[in-house]
Amino acid sequence: MVSLPKGLMVGKIFLFLAVAMLIICCAGNNGDQSAEGNDKQYLIGLAISMSSDTQFFISLQAGVEESAAQFNVDILTMYANEDPVVQSEQIIQMADSGINALLLNPVCDSVIPAVEEVSRRGIPVLTIDRNIHSSFAICHIASDNFAGGRMAGDYLVDALHRKGRIVEITGTEGSSAAFERGQGFREAISNYADIHIVSTICAEFSRDLAREEFRSLLEEDSDIDGVFAHNDDMILGAMEAARQVSSDGILFVGFDAIDEAINAVENGDLLATVAQRPTEMGRLGMETAIEYLSGKEIPDSIIVDLALILR
Repeated sequence: MVSLPKGLMVGKIFLFLAVAMLIICCAGNNGDQSAEGNDKQYLIGLAISMSSDTQFFISLQAGVEESAAQFNVDILTMYANEDPVVQSEQIIQMADSGINALLLNPVCDSVIPAVEEVSRRGIPVLTIDRNIHSSFAICHIASDNFAGGRMAGDYLVDALHRKGRIVEITGTEGSSAAFERGQGFREAISNYADIHIVSTICAEFSRDLAREEFRSLLEEDSDIDGVFAHNDDMILGAMEAARQVSSDGILFVGFDAIDEAINAVENGDLLATVAQRPTEMGRLGMETAIEYLSGKEIPDSIIVDLALILR
């Protein structure tokens, strides 16, 4: 029997222990990676039609973020400021950034080519609040804008005792929200012979533009009994214009139920506003996207309940 030198024997023992520890550590790491694989993280794009300071979309984004935190999901958010060219570029940019799904609040149908391109790359697109006429959008999460328009029209007609001269302030031309809210509103008032829309102003969901356009209208024709605007920013702008030219007695109805509009209702300055629950829309949008990415079946559309906010 040949005996090994003491130093060599100790070295081999340490080598054996090091190899054993390496095997144990590798096995432990593999187990952790397997567990993490069951809790897959995603990057979800959120493309918003308007600006980052629009109250409705601040609430919608809050709902998305709340749900994303629960699912350990990252969000990439971009705002188009009502520019379809900008939003189309943003959609492609998000796809290039590696998003797994896109929650899209579209400016209008002009973004459809970009939607089709990212869909062909295998990125599912879900629309929120506004819709597009494209089969490439796999699910639409929104209020019933048509029903909301009818709700506003019915209430304004009753408040005017079925007689009066009305101004309608519309949102961005070509957007589903503007089309559906306007269609519902006009259908609601169409059965009353003494209710007339005397002017339609396109203010692109902008408070500043609504204020300027409505003020110009009042300076030419102050005989206005009621105003319906497709969102609260525009109705608040119209109310500011009425105060500027000291035009009293006009009944105003908005849409969205943002905080400032609710306060105006409580103060008696705003007759009513239609509440959409944007936070719930955002939450449902994120949850539905995660369900789809997890291999679950999702519905073609999800309707969020509306309510009329009155004093």
